Amino acid sequence: MEIRQLNPTDAEEYLSIRLEALKDSPYAFASSYEEEKNQTAEKYKNRFNAPTNTFTFGAFEDSQLVGVVTLVKEQLYKLRHRANIVAMYIKPEKRGNGIGKALVSSVIEKVKNIDGIEQIYLTVVTTNVPAKKLYSSCGFEVFGKEKRALKFDNTYYDEEHMVLFLF
Repeated sequence: MEIRQLNPTDAEEYLSIRLEALKDSPYAFASSYEEEKNQTAEKYKNRFNAPTNTFTFGAFEDSQLVGVVTLVKEQLYKLRHRANIVAMYIKPEKRGNGIGKALVSSVIEKVKNIDGIEQIYLTVVTTNVPAKKLYSSCGFEVFGKEKRALKFDNTYYDEEHMVLFLF
């Protein structure tokens, strides 16, 4: 398995796994398949090419993208010490093999090389027990719970807010 930051040549494959994630786990993302199905790979080519405050990592097995995670640095002056993990997804048939831990570890290592970032935040649907265990095993701690954070097909989902303090 190879973990690396995605570049413009990965845009098509990223778009494909992103749409798969939204279809496979609609309750786990604020965005929906319907909202993103008409996106083009060009959006991600531009994002992966530009010097940015967003970093997307991919896990590859046999040159196939099997997992992704994105880190977004906060931009507001008073929040510049923070970053957020978003859009984490592992293909269902690849879950439970350490790919998620490798991706989160890569993000944490990246953050340690970004001057000024002191803490990383994420949210996770409370029913996603494997993801909650993964994040806890990486040092993230729950600091709050948001009831009815997401609503999909007339069902509400609660989310836990987690943080990892680096110092």
